[in-house]
Order: sequence, then C-alpha cells, then structure tokens
Amino acid sequence: MKIKSLYICVKDMDRAIKFYEDLFEIKVTKKDDLFSIFDLSGFHFCLFNYQKTKEAHQYGNSCLPSLEVEDLATLQTKLKKLKVVFPLTVIGKNYVAEFIDSEGNQVEITAPKV
Repeated sequence: MKIKSLYICVKDMDRAIKFYEDLFEIKVTKKDDLFSIFDLSGFHFCLFNYQKTKEAHQYGNSCLPSLEVEDLATLQTKLKKLKVVFPLTVIGKNYVAEFIDSEGNQVEITAPKV
C-alpha cells in the first residue's frame, strides 16, 4: 500500500491556490473550482471546495498534512510568512512547526536536523 495524495478542505479556492503557490513556490498543476491539485514530485497535494457539493465539514486537527523542506534555513524563511501555531521545536531528528493556512487548516512543516 502506498499513499499517493491527500486533500484538505478549502472555502475559497482562489485564495487557497495563491497561498499554496506561494508556499510551494510552484504553480498549481490542475486548477478547478471544486478540486485542484499540486504535483509535489509525484505526490498530489489537493484542495477540495467542500461547499460546492454542500458537504458538511467539521474542522479539527487529528490528522495534519506534514510538509518537509530541505533544511533549517529554508524552514525558517517559510515560517516568517506563515501564521505559526506550534513554534519551531526539535522532535527526534527533525525541526518541526505548525501553521494555519489561508483556509483555517493546521499544517505541519519540518526539516531534518543534521
């Protein structure tokens, strides 16, 4: 078994696309009002506008997408632009922080500790 993608719920697709284009420093791969996709080296990070299908949604943080950058300097640069809700902390062999995206989702971002 292999995980090939994940999606997060968004309220405003254009705003969410802009947020993640800035964060990932790439353009969205497939843009759609309902479901948009970023291809991150073969892994699909997707945005789902649940309101378009009138689907009920409950926010929580029991499952966090985790993004990794190559080093601490890159992580610190990214964190300057984000709303950090869990400060940069060393956990095991990684630097770890969490932020809130433009749609209210909590996301983890890490870098290996060398």
